[in-house]
Amino acid sequence: MNKGNKALSLLISALLMSACADDGTDGLAGENGRNTLVDITSLDIGSEQCAMGGKLLQTGLDLNANGELDSSEIDDEQSQVICNGKTTQLSAQLVGRYQSGIYGLSAAEIVDFHTGSKQIFVINAKSGRVDVLNASDISLDDAVTGSGAIALDNIVKTTDIDIVTDVNLTGLGGVNSLSIYQDLLAVAIERADTLGNSKQGNGVVAFYRINNAGEALYLHAVEVGALPDNLTFNNDGSLLVVANEGEPNGDYTVDPEGSLSLITITDSVPATSSTNIGFADFNLDGIRANELDPKIKINGPNASVAQDLEPEYIAISEDNLKAYVSLQENNAIAVLDLNSKEITAILPLGLKDYGLYENRIDASDKDGKIHFSAYAEVYGMYQPDTISSYQWQSNNFIVTANEGDARDYDGFSEEARAQDLLLDAAHPQLLAAKDKSQLGRLKVTTSLGDIDNDGDVDQIVSYGARSFSIWDENGNQVFDSGSDFSRITAAVLGSNFNNNNDENKGDSRSDDKAGEPEALAIGKIAEQYYAFIGLERTGGVMIYNITNPFAVSFVDYIINRDFDTDFEINTDSGDVEGDASLAGDLGPEGMKFISAENSPTSEPLLVIGNEVSGTTSVYALGFN
Repeated sequence: MNKGNKALSLLISALLMSACADDGTDGLAGENGRNTLVDITSLDIGSEQCAMGGKLLQTGLDLNANGELDSSEIDDEQSQVICNGKTTQLSAQLVGRYQSGIYGLSAAEIVDFHTGSKQIFVINAKSGRVDVLNASDISLDDAVTGSGAIALDNIVKTTDIDIVTDVNLTGLGGVNSLSIYQDLLAVAIERADTLGNSKQGNGVVAFYRINNAGEALYLHAVEVGALPDNLTFNNDGSLLVVANEGEPNGDYTVDPEGSLSLITITDSVPATSSTNIGFADFNLDGIRANELDPKIKINGPNASVAQDLEPEYIAISEDNLKAYVSLQENNAIAVLDLNSKEITAILPLGLKDYGLYENRIDASDKDGKIHFSAYAEVYGMYQPDTISSYQWQSNNFIVTANEGDARDYDGFSEEARAQDLLLDAAHPQLLAAKDKSQLGRLKVTTSLGDIDNDGDVDQIVSYGARSFSIWDENGNQVFDSGSDFSRITAAVLGSNFNNNNDENKGDSRSDDKAGEPEALAIGKIAEQYYAFIGLERTGGVMIYNITNPFAVSFVDYIINRDFDTDFEINTDSGDVEGDASLAGDLGPEGMKFISAENSPTSEPLLVIGNEVSGTTSVYALGFN
């Protein structure tokens, strides 16, 4: 579209939206759905069906005067998705749910979907198995709300896969992650070392072939690095990338190096060995030591850089050229070139300034109220868990769920309360940090904050950022959701905001990492990109339109949890007091977006694995 026509289209778009909002007629005239402005602007409107009924109306100029918008005449950049003359909003309806009946034992973590069989594959972590759930019968007619959503249990488990038995190696531990590409399933399993440390040995990836009945045939296992925590196929299925966290043991006497493992896939057949990529070049005596930004947190006792860096989660760029890897404890992202198989950069994420009004927080679980304040010289590390990637204007962008995590072991802990810190005498929060109703109970790190190295703390630094962010591929932040999550949950849930996921106790997480954004998925619907961010502690999912990373907008907050239920779950033993089945979905850990073309309902779906409640929930996504 030329500049003149584009300018006119912008004006028309504004007039159209004004007419829809103000004239009380829904902006329509006659059965053809043409806007009343058509006579004076030569604007015409298409008539494709909306996802949930009505008409999809797009703006543009009917340049050839044929009475409809041809593809070349639609102004994609300015088009609005409009149903019945009104701008639509994406909505989510709970249509499917599986209740395992297992609480607190990670019975539903990472999820994926096999298109051919319409089965959901769910990590049942501590059991060493993968549960297979039948999603082929899910229907939009099953949509429920309220108490019906809490009770919903309409998805059947068809079978499970005993990974530990199939692999048949000594020392195998928990199953941590899975990924599906076409009919190939990959599963990551941790393994003990020769000293008996439970997950400090080299882990393995087990491969399976899935048929159209959802049956998985074991192929073989491939050894990878220590503690494989996440894995994903690249976009054409020719490579599997594995993030090996390399976490230390409890005494911090054994600390494996964090690494990435690459397994090639040829004609859908995985190799029998992997290529391991470590970070030793960034050690103090390494050839790339000068590339390590001092803002990257390296604080393990006597740890080299390679030992301290802990890969957590992987995102593959849309162009299939790069893998972005979150280094959660290190507050950084590593960039892997998928062609050269080299780490090209480690990007520091810096600190979030809680002194800014838009970043204000409630930092206390003992203030007896919802209270947001901006605190100068108080910060949060972004420390992303799940990350994803998409493109805008042919450029890659990285989306992060900024959960936060501390190194807290028997042999070493960086965790403290703000009231325990020796603050600089001139620190603006000297008094607030002594008050448990303000900053006193905020969990902070003792490893950062002494800017001038004089033994006292100049910056109070806490874990996580209570938000999600978008970054360009050079690590520059282009968007952060600020204090949205806490303010939205406070408005919707009242005193139940920042609740924990193992009992209903009201505000019990403001001093820690608030709702803890952890799970993340990106989906493309009607040419728009949406981010879905799960709050591990409070529960529920935040939905944002991120199509333009410089014009992000909040869409909705969905939650299936009853805060009036009296229950308590022991997440070590799985023991339950009260009836946890009445509490709803607790602890969203993993999410999978299913496009309309692959969906059993022909509508986009969002699948969520809820770790603490052991439930798997499925939401239908459409426009209303």
